[in-house]
Amino acid sequence: MTDKTLLLVDGSSYLYRAYHALPDLRGVGGKPIGAIHGVVSMMKKLRDDNPALHGACVFDAQGSTFRNELYPDYKANRSAMPPDLAEQIEPIVEAVKLLGWPVLSVPGIEADDAIGTISCMAAKGGFEVVISTGDKDLAQLVGDRVTLINTMSNERLDIAAVTQKFGVPPERIVDYLALVGDSVDNIPGVDKVGPKTAAKWIAEHGSLDGVIAAAPTMKGMAGENLRKALDWLPQGRRLATVVTDCDLSAHVLGWPEFESLKLGEIDRDALIAFYDRYGLKSLRRELETGVPRGTRGRGVAAGAELPPPDPVPVPSEAMATRYETIVTMDALDGWIAKIAEAPLVALDVETGTLDPIRATLIGLSFSVAPGEAAYVPLRHDYAGAPDQLPVADVLERLRPWLEDADKAKVGQNTKFDSHVFAGAGVAVRGYVHDTMLESYVIEAHRPHTLESLAFRHVGRTALAYEDVAGKGVNQIPFAQVDVERAARYSCEDSEMALHVHQALWPRLASHPELRDVYERIEMPTSRVLGRIEAVGVLIDSALLASQSQELAARMSALEQQAFEIAGQPFNLGSPKQIGEILFGKLGMPVKRRTASGAPSTDEDVLQELAADYPLPAKLLEHRSLSKLKGTYTDKLPLMVNPATGRVHTTYAQAVAVTGRLSSNDPNLQNIPIRTPEGRRVREAFIAPPGCLILSADYSQIELRIMAHISADDGLLRAFGEGIDIHRATAAEVFGMALADVTHEQRRYAKVINFGLIYGMSAFGLAQNLGIERSAATAYIERYFSRFAGVKRYMDETRASALTRGYVETLFGRRVHLPEIAKPGPRRSAAERQAINAPMQGTAADLIKLAMIAVQDLLDREQRATRMIMQVHDELVFEVPDAELEWARNAIPATMASVAELRVPLVAEVGVGPNWDQAH
Repeated sequence: MTDKTLLLVDGSSYLYRAYHALPDLRGVGGKPIGAIHGVVSMMKKLRDDNPALHGACVFDAQGSTFRNELYPDYKANRSAMPPDLAEQIEPIVEAVKLLGWPVLSVPGIEADDAIGTISCMAAKGGFEVVISTGDKDLAQLVGDRVTLINTMSNERLDIAAVTQKFGVPPERIVDYLALVGDSVDNIPGVDKVGPKTAAKWIAEHGSLDGVIAAAPTMKGMAGENLRKALDWLPQGRRLATVVTDCDLSAHVLGWPEFESLKLGEIDRDALIAFYDRYGLKSLRRELETGVPRGTRGRGVAAGAELPPPDPVPVPSEAMATRYETIVTMDALDGWIAKIAEAPLVALDVETGTLDPIRATLIGLSFSVAPGEAAYVPLRHDYAGAPDQLPVADVLERLRPWLEDADKAKVGQNTKFDSHVFAGAGVAVRGYVHDTMLESYVIEAHRPHTLESLAFRHVGRTALAYEDVAGKGVNQIPFAQVDVERAARYSCEDSEMALHVHQALWPRLASHPELRDVYERIEMPTSRVLGRIEAVGVLIDSALLASQSQELAARMSALEQQAFEIAGQPFNLGSPKQIGEILFGKLGMPVKRRTASGAPSTDEDVLQELAADYPLPAKLLEHRSLSKLKGTYTDKLPLMVNPATGRVHTTYAQAVAVTGRLSSNDPNLQNIPIRTPEGRRVREAFIAPPGCLILSADYSQIELRIMAHISADDGLLRAFGEGIDIHRATAAEVFGMALADVTHEQRRYAKVINFGLIYGMSAFGLAQNLGIERSAATAYIERYFSRFAGVKRYMDETRASALTRGYVETLFGRRVHLPEIAKPGPRRSAAERQAINAPMQGTAADLIKLAMIAVQDLLDREQRATRMIMQVHDELVFEVPDAELEWARNAIPATMASVAELRVPLVAEVGVGPNWDQAH
């Protein structure tokens, strides 16, 4: 140990890396502890590996910094901190202090600047400074006495290592960052200039100033883009520069001396109490026994299963790998023989776009064992690219294996890869596993990217897409990525998928109900969704253009009406100007404020104000029409695939924790149907000549599921006898005969039925019905007295969710509730989710089973009817006229037969020339 070594920890970097690296660990009362566990482990390892007497852990302070004043859009695209991580900040800081570390957080500057100032001062004072971070920006601080270390990858950067990694020395890192930009911090660079070009320019011209001076003579598109960015580059350099002369006298005692930055001893007793308070059992055991981490227990919600031990992160560079780049037919034939004999092969594709229907195959890789893979480059077309095998020849050689259903394959998001191969004329069969879906079934509430799965489950880090192709405006097409770099990236993807599968499958297979969800629902659904996406839907672009014109005219009229009410023109899209008009000029009451303290003009506020004032109502209507026009009537015609003449959405299968699907590019599930304008958009979804659109929609599916789950006598009787459920509820709540229920009373009952399913409170019900809260409370009490089974279900579900940390659908899908043990509003929200999730999740399972069953029926009977959309509880078909009568009967009957509930499962059918008329 030396008194001239100073350890500086980028605490903010540690927080996020620990949070995303570890599983969703739960401690006492179900509180999240993953980030706490990770930061404590990293801090201990850093100190063990780097003996020192001085050190500090530096966190970002809340609030803006001088960079926000320089550039208001600085970090503007960063998402808010995840609530589970925010909850762990305070205990993390406490734990770091108990481990003996001084903690710093300086308002007005970022942690980087405090680290830069301390390191610079310490180096001048003869200290050897070790900065622990994952932030490349801090590479500019490296010098003779300053080193960076990444505790997750064990990468250590001195002057030579920085120069080798970035292509520029530490003193030119700021110039390099100004040129390439930083999408994370929302700092633009030079368009289409990536790391290699930036390093090359700086090497040729000495510095950013030299590059700027040479800009007039720069050739090609890169030179043109550089000249466009000349005015910005000095600002970009200022934003990227770490400040090294901050005044820290108010935050470091005795500054600029370092006595107050001495590392202390671990407060053992207080740390044990801390570990007990949060349920960090393995860390407590290690502290007491000195036994390093290995197989160890977890602090989790009572009754929940113990997650597996955290893997020790292993960078791919440190793992023994055998990657091959295939550029000869002999090498390809050798690998074809190898994959033909393998029991399971991981397959991955590289493409030129993320649009699966239009994607071009740039290369593919396969792996037969973790660490062993091969890449076949096909369409890399940069200057100096090596000769590559002809695409058609490669696919023909691989076709027998690719199209053999008996040759087992695994991948990450196999639906995407199947589309890419289909576009190349190959129908891949034999996908028996998908790591994304395995993860989704096990832990739907966690991220499912391959990088996050590899880190969480096998302790692997690897190249990110941005590492090989750049990011933001500087990203290059994959076809221009260096072949060897592309090979490493793609080989990692395929063999890590195999590695992750080997870790996930035993966990999944050991739970029959989860395995059933995976094998019977998710994997078959993926294949059906692939077929729906490939078919696409026909739209009437001319009709949409006409609707756009009408919407534009109505928006213009609304704008003029708004101007007249306001007494002046203003920008209807500017929250600031709207606020000035509503609250300043017109004196309307301020309902809520934004985080910056300005009066809020969000939709909820305008809805409240619209009840008493005309202008907010005009603004809401204008917003609604503007959204409809921009999102659908203007945009949909532009999304027609010229090769098919149809619009092809992508269904995301691993997003919603309840199992529901989401639709993207375009989102077909979010077209508003409560307004005439929204419904008219559906008129543009048409059937081709000789066909009709058929819509099959589960009737009141969640209420039927509630009846089944709660086994409430009243609900079971109403559905069993085919009575209108809302009228039956009204009769019970208002204490009258069915025949006497009025339309208004039925409306109230409908709101109550659906509101209680979503855990609506008396306050929410009162707002929805426009009645006094006391009346709403009375309605709810009367409902529960008449439907006691529902009340029992809700009470038991809340208690069970708190104990287990999750709820289940009828088919065994688990919906994890990380916030169920939190106090206050978060727990209330989690309890509402606990009540609704089994119903919403079961409805999602049912519609997936229906898709599978109906597609199987169509295939068995060799029908020409095609499924073209899935929207919530509805399936939409394109039906030839000759098959219409058959489809009217067979499709709803099949949907009704996929499960046996205590009440009838009913699918209702509509038919028409377009989706609106069919629905």
